[in-house]
Amino acid sequence: MAVYGVAEAKNNFTHLLDRVEKGESITITRHGRPVAELKAAPRLTLEERRAKMEEFIRRRDLRPHTDISAAALVRAMRDGDPE
Repeated sequence: MAVYGVAEAKNNFTHLLDRVEKGESITITRHGRPVAELKAAPRLTLEERRAKMEEFIRRRDLRPHTDISAAALVRAMRDGDPE
């Protein structure tokens, strides 16, 4: 596994992504301590992607419906409204 400091990783980001696409893992450090790891995303088959989407839809549909919009909910949370 290759290790890069933040500045060096920033300057070589495209090159590092090319290496990650080929299967390598890259650790990024700040002041000598690991803060991030770049790894290739797992490749899913079409069937696996469909199964994940169906599971997402199933779980979404199990959630209780609410009449409040996302914007109104965020506003209420920000303003401290008791809703």
